[in-house]
Amino acid sequence: MFNASQRRGVVVARILAAALGLVSVALVAQSASASAGPFSGYQGSWTGSGSIATSNGNERIRCRASYAVDSTGNSLTQRLTCASDSYRFVVVSEVVASGSRISGSWSETTRSLNGSLSGTAADGRYNAHVSGGGFTANISVNSSARHQTVTISTGASNIRRVSMTLQKGG
Repeated sequence: MFNASQRRGVVVARILAAALGLVSVALVAQSASASAGPFSGYQGSWTGSGSIATSNGNERIRCRASYAVDSTGNSLTQRLTCASDSYRFVVVSEVVASGSRISGSWSETTRSLNGSLSGTAADGRYNAHVSGGGFTANISVNSSARHQTVTISTGASNIRRVSMTLQKGG
């Protein structure tokens, strides 16, 4: 059995794993050019911070992400590492774009969690649904070439919302 702290860590990891899927998919909303795939231009490192809104208040998180994009710009692998005073998690995401539709998978490597993601992207906005391991969330991303704002809303009673802002080139 997990104690309360371990359960809280698993829930946060699931939410943040959803965040990873969201951030990965947010890249769909930005194209480097009309002929390039939606992930073109996002290769490299991103850093930022945000907060987790829990039933006990808010906690700050710090995040860094690295993106690997295939030569067509239609396939992306992302590694997201986030930490706070209470939590640390690492999420790896694989996302493929087909037109304005995206799909893929995620895994949270420190807690052996995994799941799927799907959604749509248009005009610098991304909306997705993530699920896996009994966890579901809705994700919204507003993106520009060097800045991403991510919001994750869950139905969980102890973790209500996760928000983060990432900047390219961190």
